[in-house]
Amino acid sequence: MAFHQGLSGESYDRSYSNKTLLDRIWIYTRPYKKLLFTAMLIVMVQATIAALPPVLVSKVLDSTLSVDPSFNVFVLLVGAVLLIEVMGFVFYFLLRKIMVRIIAFVIRDLTVDAFAASLRQDLAFHDNFSSGRIVSRITTDSEDFSMLIRLTTDVLASLLQSVVTAIILLRTEWHLALGVLAFVPLVVLIVASYRKLARKVTTRGMRAMANVNATIKETISGISIAKNFRQEDTIYQEFQASNKTSYKVNVQRGLVLSIVFPTMRTLSGMTIALMVYFGALTVVQGLISAGAWYLILLSSDRFLMPILSITSYWTQVQTGLSAAERIFALIDSEHSVKQIDSLEINEIKGKIDFNNLVFKYSTGAPVLTDFDLHIKPGENIAIVGHTGAGKSSIARLVARFYEFQEGELLIDDIDIRKYDLGDLRLQMGIVNQVPFLFDGTIEENIRFSKPDITRADILQLAQMIGNGEWLETFSNGLDTQVGERGAHISMGQRQLVALMRVLVHKPSIFILDEATASIDPFTEQQIQQALNLILKYSTSILIAHRLSTVKSADRIIVLDHGKILEEGTHDQLLATSGHYASLYNTYFRHQSLEYVEEVGKYLKEP
Repeated sequence: MAFHQGLSGESYDRSYSNKTLLDRIWIYTRPYKKLLFTAMLIVMVQATIAALPPVLVSKVLDSTLSVDPSFNVFVLLVGAVLLIEVMGFVFYFLLRKIMVRIIAFVIRDLTVDAFAASLRQDLAFHDNFSSGRIVSRITTDSEDFSMLIRLTTDVLASLLQSVVTAIILLRTEWHLALGVLAFVPLVVLIVASYRKLARKVTTRGMRAMANVNATIKETISGISIAKNFRQEDTIYQEFQASNKTSYKVNVQRGLVLSIVFPTMRTLSGMTIALMVYFGALTVVQGLISAGAWYLILLSSDRFLMPILSITSYWTQVQTGLSAAERIFALIDSEHSVKQIDSLEINEIKGKIDFNNLVFKYSTGAPVLTDFDLHIKPGENIAIVGHTGAGKSSIARLVARFYEFQEGELLIDDIDIRKYDLGDLRLQMGIVNQVPFLFDGTIEENIRFSKPDITRADILQLAQMIGNGEWLETFSNGLDTQVGERGAHISMGQRQLVALMRVLVHKPSIFILDEATASIDPFTEQQIQQALNLILKYSTSILIAHRLSTVKSADRIIVLDHGKILEEGTHDQLLATSGHYASLYNTYFRHQSLEYVEEVGKYLKEP
């Protein structure tokens, strides 16, 4: 169980420069550039408006200190300040309204692309990487990324406000203004040195949360096993350990990210204190008016606060950039299955040839070495052998779930790598050892392979299997809810639904990794009838665990450590008293009627 996985990244992770990330982000925002342009205009107006109140307040101050203050001018200036603040609120509201729409559009597109990338990935990818971590990138990281887009406008507004305020300061008293502006290089130096550390701790925090998500998903998925062995407390404690690791990492992350703003605030306070001292001297000396001095103080604060805000945003910016990096890594992850062409397929005959093929998984020794197997169109072969013989590997290679390393695999005398992968898989029907059903009704699961099939057609096909008696075993027929992963129905019923899903699809190549679970004789008879219907029109590869399936095959392949030891019909192989005969006596003989009758006679003897 993956409770104590480290905080190292996945092997498909990669580092992107800030420029590359921003270029990729622009690709997602470009379709909404009209909205973005409108937002930028509002930002410019808002930034200009935000810099004006200090100017008006200084005018009010000078007018009240004058020898003959004008009441009308005073009221006008106060009203102008009030109007500007109201306008600032209106523009802020409009900006937020537009940005909410832009963010929603971008996150929608990014999430769709990340999910699509996950769907396009090979089965090997999903075997190697935790689904919980992948889900975390698609959901949690997408939400973190949305902050980056929102903060972009906030940072831009802050920068524009600082620029406008700097101009006002320089026009008012450039000597004091230079003292304020000298603060900027120091800020840039601190933020630049802080960037790498912030990105590092942010990425570690995200990985820690991804581990927690993966732990939760794995635990919930295996909750029945935990309850069966009374290990609820154990997995709870293990989750606590995983969660505690995430807590420690994210506390460290929070401490690192919270350092920069107090540091900048302290330096800003020192700068303002110097402005108060030297500004007061200039007022006493009569170089500037009291209003101008107030304008410099207030504008200095308005100049420095946006810069300080940028440093406080920097933590969230790093979070957004780290999230973008993780999402783009998922989208850009390479496929192990490589197609060298995209030939369209209308129909295939089902001739399959393995020629000197070598295959191994990402780790471990080769499973198949110089493997040769030739299957005729319409032929039904059963593959038998001990665990680890390579039976499932053959099926996965034909389904193009994995890439072989050497040799060739041909379908209808054409390299399997030359076909369009989508078209190729449309020609195939696959039933796994543990049939997977989606939460929904029996009909919805059958219709999954052929959405346009009618209910009447489904019922007609269902009647061809034991006169439809298998449907009567469900409480509500086709409308029976199967539950998550088919948990509400038996294993035999799941197999029947999975076979029906293939039957309505009518594939040219059928792959069955037969379940090892024991089922009652009635259900086994129904399953065999469904199998016979599929076998009539397809080339079939059956990884067999039932005697009935083995005996119905045109040819039996006996496999051991990636090598074919024997092949022939059931009777031919039994007659040779070879490896198949040994397998038969070990795995299959107890399923035969003769064996059952023999045991029955033995039990009846006194």
